[in-house]
Order: sequence, then C-alpha cells, then structure tokens
Amino acid sequence: MSLLTLLLFFSLLSLSKSSPLKPHPLPIPPLPSSQQLQWQLGSMAMFLHFGPNTFTDSEWGTGKADPSVFNPTHLNATQWVRTAKASGFSRVILTAKHHDGFCLWPSEYTDYSVKSSPWRNGTGDVVAELASAAAAEGIGLGLYLSPWDRHDGAYGKTVEYNEFYLSQMTELLTNYGEIKEVWLDGAKGEGEKDIEYFFTTWFSLIHQLQPGAVIFSDAGPDVRWIGDEAGVAGSTCWSLFNRTDAKIGDTDPLYSQRGDGFGVDWVPAECDVSIRPGWFWHALESPKPVAKLLEIYYDSVGRNCLFLLNVPPNSSGLISEQDIKVLEEFSELKRSIFANNLARKAFLNSSSVRGSQFGAENVLEEGLDKYWAPEEKQREWELYLEFQDPVSFNVLEVREPIQMGQRVASFHLEMRNIKSGKWERVVTAKTVGFKRLLRFRRCESRSLKLVVVKARADPLISYVGIYMDKFSDSGRDSSKITITRTLQEELVLNDSRK
Repeated sequence: MSLLTLLLFFSLLSLSKSSPLKPHPLPIPPLPSSQQLQWQLGSMAMFLHFGPNTFTDSEWGTGKADPSVFNPTHLNATQWVRTAKASGFSRVILTAKHHDGFCLWPSEYTDYSVKSSPWRNGTGDVVAELASAAAAEGIGLGLYLSPWDRHDGAYGKTVEYNEFYLSQMTELLTNYGEIKEVWLDGAKGEGEKDIEYFFTTWFSLIHQLQPGAVIFSDAGPDVRWIGDEAGVAGSTCWSLFNRTDAKIGDTDPLYSQRGDGFGVDWVPAECDVSIRPGWFWHALESPKPVAKLLEIYYDSVGRNCLFLLNVPPNSSGLISEQDIKVLEEFSELKRSIFANNLARKAFLNSSSVRGSQFGAENVLEEGLDKYWAPEEKQREWELYLEFQDPVSFNVLEVREPIQMGQRVASFHLEMRNIKSGKWERVVTAKTVGFKRLLRFRRCESRSLKLVVVKARADPLISYVGIYMDKFSDSGRDSSKITITRTLQEELVLNDSRK
C-alpha cells in the first residue's frame, strides 16, 4: 500500500469519526407517558374476578349475600401469580370490590368484607396476599374498585358516597405497595339510584397516591375500554383519542374500537374478555379453547391493544386446572409461532435512509430505541426484504416506535411472484401502533416489500416480523382458527417431558 493511499485512508477515517450524527426526527404529538409506555410493553394482563359471586353462582351480586359464604379454604395467591407469569402476563388485576360492595380487604369503612367472613377466621386480606405474591414474582398489580356499590347505604347520596369511595380508594392505594393500574367502569343496573361520580377528583387522587399507575375507564384518562367484552379491537385502531368525545358509561363503541386519527389525547385501548362464558367462576362452565385465545390475541395485541384476559379463581381459591391447561397451550402456541422471525434471514434495504443510525437493519432488533427512518420529504416509503431461498409465510408483524407518536395511516405488503417476477399485493391495513399482526393466505417468495402509503409524518418502523403460523387455517377464514394435529402432538410431547 502506497504512502498516498495510507494518508487518504486515515484522513477518511478521521473524517468519518468526526462527522456528527443526523438527529432523531421530531416526535409527533400526542405522545404516551412513561406509565402508558410501560403498560403497552406488557402486552397482556390477567383479570381476577373473585368474591361472594364465586360461591353463589352469580355474576352481579345483590349486596345481600351473607359474608359467611366467602370461604376459599385453599386460597393461594402465589398460584394465581405464577400461573399469570408462566403464561406471559405482565400484571394481574383483582376485583378488590365488585358491584355487590363486598371488600376483599378489611376496609375500615364497612363491615361487609373479609373480616366478617370465616376465611382465615376473619383476619384474612386477599389484596395483601396478592400484592405480596405479585411483588415476589415481579408481576405488576392492578386493582378494580367498583363505583357501583349495591350494599352500602350511602349509595345514592352523591357527596356522602363519593367521600366513602375515595376513602376506600385511599386504603387500597396506600397500604399495598406499588399499584400499576386502577380499573374503573360505569356499570350500573337499570333503575338504580341516581348518583354522580366525581371522576375528575378520583383521577386526581389516584395519580397523587400512585403516580406510576395508569387509570382505565371507558374514557381514559390513561387507558380506554375497547367498547366490547369480546376482546376484539377495530381493524383500524389508533391510540389517538379525544377524551372530550367520550363519557364513562356512555361512549360510542365504534369510536372506542377505532380511536381517532385526529385525536389530541393519547389513550390506548385495552381489550377485556373472560376465559370462560362468565366473569366469575361457575362450576358448570368451561374455558375457551386455545384456538379462540389465539384468535383474540391477534385481534387485540395484534391491533395495537393490551389483551386483558379474565381467569377467575374457583371456590377453593385456586385457578382451575382446566384453565391452567388452556393457558399453557396458549403460551406454547404463541412461542411456536413467533419465536422464529423469518425476516432475520433476509437482506434488508430501503427506499431511503435519514442517516446511518436509522438503517433498515434496525427493524430486526427488539425494542423501541432503534428504528428505520426514511430521508425527509420523500414520496416513497418502502422497506425491502431479499431472501436467498424462497420462504413460506402467512403472518406479518409491524411495529412503530410509539414514543415518537403513532404515524402510519395506511400500508401494505407486496411479494414478487416466483414464476412471473411481478409484484403482487399480499395484505393491506391502515394503522400499526405498538404492534400490528396481520394474517393471510400462505405465501412463498424470495422478495418482499413493505410499503407505507399514508402517514401523519415521516413513518418510523421499529420492527418487522415474518412468520409461518402452521396452526391457523387463515387460507379459508381468518376468523375461524383450527388447531392442527401437529400442535396437538407437540403439546402431548411437551407434557410427557414435564
């Protein structure tokens, strides 16, 4: 190597080291809070409906059941939490008080609680046991305190009841460590006493006492209800929302399902559904099949939402073996589909790059910190995946770095036909958000192209996944999933290894 060549090499090296990086693009409001980001990263939470209804075969208790009916002789909160953790749930949410007014902690503001029951000789505290178990396992804790109380005499007297409710909320938020989510709703039976809930005051107190918690309700302020109890989000689902267009107990379900691409508030959606027909445990009910849980997962987590699955403890105080078996199968099914991202085998390129640290290769790394960003003021926003050998696939995953705002408003995936060499449309959708999962017929190709058609600002993509879901019969009807013999054989094999 000549002296001139060496000098040129070192001068270029020095120049590359001193060249400043292109800054990150501006975030596009509205933006999530740190609490909302942590909530969304959790993907799935487990609801625990438990109380006198568990023992009286009821869904909405009257508030007149004798506290003596509550006696879960084998209650084991550690079993609940370990079941949730093993199945991939990031937090558990307990019905600390349901509509019947019975408290699962020894509240000082009512005798209608565990302290009046025979369980633990009246000294028990379900909330405390669950809080301890959750902390030990590193699982977040959430609590539901029903606004509707069918037992307490103050209900119907607005000021008196709001004082009572806030006092109970204070007990829950100051005695049980860190609370990650406070769950509220507007449920109230027809013909019930007229009363005004001071929601704004409630929200202020919750954020004051538990600044790390998100608050769920029909209208936020932090997390919104998806508008149904089937666990299904709209095929278009924005985290953007207008809270002024929503009212707890009276929000348009379609608005809740879709969100609002022009919304000024960041209020992502939570999809709640029960593993059984009812929300409380009933001896004659059975859990949904694993195939149904997978379908709900695609329609909730796969549509930019959190999947809140209710798994009610039984009258012994344990999660039933039936339910645990389905959860184990569900966890194994997800792992078998999403553990192998075929995109990692591809060479990636893009229509343009904002700067060296925003390259297409970033979309193969988990997390929100790295992402592909196109050059500014471009007419084309495309990511290319080239494989050495043809790959078969039927699921696309796309994620946005939502800390920069939700941007994508329309996109599609194309593949090059192996025989004709022509580009063919595979699937089209609108929103992405934290995570979008799209199923379609089985395809095979060496060349794929992700095309963003519309966006609120230059699109940013943090992850792309290509998968083969062998267990979903998406070719005929994506809403009906059948589990193949292959999965059944895999699950039997796994059971034999335990």
